[in-house]
Amino acid sequence: MLALLHRFGRLRNIGHLCIKEWLALLHDRVLLGFIIFAFSFAVHSQATGLSMDLHNANVGVIDEDQSVLAYRLTDSLLPPYFTSAQRVTPAQAEDGLEHGRFTFVIHFPQKMEADLRAGHKVTVQLLIDATVIGQAQIGMGYIQSIFQQEMLGYFHMQKLAQPPIELVTRYVFNQELKSSWFSAIVGMMNFITMLAVLLTGAALLRERESGTIEHLLVMPVTALEIVFSKVIANGAVILLASFLCLQLTVRAWIGVDIKGSIPLFLLASALYLFFTTGVGLFLGTVARTMPQLGLLFILLILPMNLLSGGFTPLESMPEFLQHFMLYTPSANYVILAQGILFRGADFVMVWREMLMVLVTGLAFFIFSTLRFRSFLDRQG
Repeated sequence: MLALLHRFGRLRNIGHLCIKEWLALLHDRVLLGFIIFAFSFAVHSQATGLSMDLHNANVGVIDEDQSVLAYRLTDSLLPPYFTSAQRVTPAQAEDGLEHGRFTFVIHFPQKMEADLRAGHKVTVQLLIDATVIGQAQIGMGYIQSIFQQEMLGYFHMQKLAQPPIELVTRYVFNQELKSSWFSAIVGMMNFITMLAVLLTGAALLRERESGTIEHLLVMPVTALEIVFSKVIANGAVILLASFLCLQLTVRAWIGVDIKGSIPLFLLASALYLFFTTGVGLFLGTVARTMPQLGLLFILLILPMNLLSGGFTPLESMPEFLQHFMLYTPSANYVILAQGILFRGADFVMVWREMLMVLVTGLAFFIFSTLRFRSFLDRQG
């Protein structure tokens, strides 16, 4: 009976400390506003403003042939991939490339159609502004494919070199190839990582800067109760914000088609929070002020997000880095989120990644808790 009362007393202490954390967050209007902004406007702007698709690329055309074929090829570059092609002189084309007005410039040589009808080989020059690297790579393939189709139709050619096997392509999980779907989920996951670390670290530094850390030391609470209160309080805020972000921003506003189970994704996020809140506690014990916390955050969290597989696939990284990242919670969390939300994966399919997130996250969480306990001993 005494043991049960003792446990109930610990739970009551954790509950009161959680309420204290929530009240402190409600009074911190800047941090509260940043949470609302991050999971709404920031996710939307990252999804729709950083498109990896070819969209409204500016094209200039140097037409020295003035033939029907040249006009037909020019008119085939249509929105939404390209803006209306502008006919320019060589000097105007060079000036447009130098000042960024054109991404592509196509140069049709003299007697192009006549040479083609005579069976001669013709070279069409394509100049690309490679500073716009994403559109430059995609647009070159688009222009080549469009011109090939137009040539076949114009000369009524048959595909004589038809291979014996015809490849029929069907896209799954993202049939319209919208990069905004991928960017929205990646942006939300990045903000989950960043805000979980910042909220926990800022909560600890707020205690130190306001002087309430001394109050905690004289209260009948243990270091473990303080740690759990900060993790539960800030983790609950992140999970609530993630759920609202999925339903309101990702689904309703951006229009992402979520295939999988949202409760399973929230469970995976809760396991991942052991790691992120542990990182926040660790940084909170190392940093002495908020500016120091911000610098340590940039040094640690931003490279972790960049290498997690959200921005670039793990397969495109060096082999040693691939093996290393596969043991990190951030990379496994990206695999979990994409598998659950896009592919509709169930627990049986992702339990290995969830176990990896849980084990590595708990290990770092225990390390941070021990460091926090020694930190409180030094304060006392």
